[in-house]
Amino acid sequence: MAQHRTGPAAPSTTRPGSRLGGPAGRERHADRDHDLALAAGFVSGDEASIEDVYRRWSPMVHTIARRTLGDDREAEDVTQQVFLAAWKGRHGYRPGRGGLPGWLVGITRHKIADALSARTRRTELAAVTARQEQEPPVTAGSADEAVNRVLVMQALERLPAAQRRVVGLAFYGDLTQTQIAARTGLPLGTVKSHLRRALHVLRRALEQGGTTEGRAAAPPRVPHGAAHA
Repeated sequence: MAQHRTGPAAPSTTRPGSRLGGPAGRERHADRDHDLALAAGFVSGDEASIEDVYRRWSPMVHTIARRTLGDDREAEDVTQQVFLAAWKGRHGYRPGRGGLPGWLVGITRHKIADALSARTRRTELAAVTARQEQEPPVTAGSADEAVNRVLVMQALERLPAAQRRVVGLAFYGDLTQTQIAARTGLPLGTVKSHLRRALHVLRRALEQGGTTEGRAAAPPRVPHGAAHA
């Protein structure tokens, strides 16, 4: 009977550690389980878990904030605000594709937008103050405009955070109401309500503040885009 020779076995193409049972696969699986356990403890209200969550993902949040804001101190403030907001709103967390880190990134983007809006307001107010200190005496009309601008900035600072953010995106970002709703995740009706109430407060501040000659102050102009959905 003829005998068939068998050649040498073909070398395996499977790389060490590429299977789930390999060292790399087991490490990835362990990391995933650890992250899921952290998220579960955080959402359940385990106060000890907030420290672990902060250590695990604060570098990520700080890096995103630092790249956008370009300022370490502001990035640190945003990082603190993100985790405080996440802890307060933990019951609203729903595990998704990005898990807890993806949720934290979403909060980070909102807090960065708030920080940019606050920076713009500070810059505007500082510019008004500097012009008042450096410029020679101005006409009554120009003085009225400067006073009105200061009154508006002060009224903005007193608005609730949600309304202040919507107004900032409308006035400084020149976004429509629909774009604001998409940016913030708020319902369009809520955006319209926030903007309407905020403008009412600003108009009232101008009416109460008046002008240098006692004339009725002109109401703030609504940006063209914000007046339409």
